[in-house]
Amino acid sequence: MGADQSKPSPEDEKVVYGDQSNVNFSADLLSHLSDTRSSPHPTPERQETLDAHIRSRISAELQRLQSEEEEVRAEIERTLEKENLDREAANAEEGTEVHSEILGRDMEELRKKVERFESGRAMRGEGREEVKGKQEAVVQCYKTNASRPLDCWQEVEAFKASVAKLEDQYIQSFR
Repeated sequence: MGADQSKPSPEDEKVVYGDQSNVNFSADLLSHLSDTRSSPHPTPERQETLDAHIRSRISAELQRLQSEEEEVRAEIERTLEKENLDREAANAEEGTEVHSEILGRDMEELRKKVERFESGRAMRGEGREEVKGKQEAVVQCYKTNASRPLDCWQEVEAFKASVAKLEDQYIQSFR
């Protein structure tokens, strides 16, 4: 009856060991642990593995983007081709001019603009002499009236008018 209570139960059996011995680690282990912990850089082998993985992911992403770009480009080309065919069909139904005639007209218009530009260059040469003369008059007036430059207002106004006239001629040459 009382025998069960006098025996200690396995739950009551607790063994506590005291810290009687020191734990010693080798210097190599401590050095290795401190190197890996303090060094933020991975080992060369690990770095090569990481680099290879990153390169493979970049190349896969690049291929994916290139394929998407090709798909978009093909879609744009199909859309433009369809628009051009629709436009040509509409022009054929309306009886509009042939493309070569339109192109010829555009070329002739460009030739005229180039000729006007060239004639404008020649015209600028003619008007430049007048502007140059007015400029010299302003400079001469300022030299003679160094203490009173406001007396040269007439020469300045004449110079401004000649420049405005030359600008108007240049703009009119393109119309």
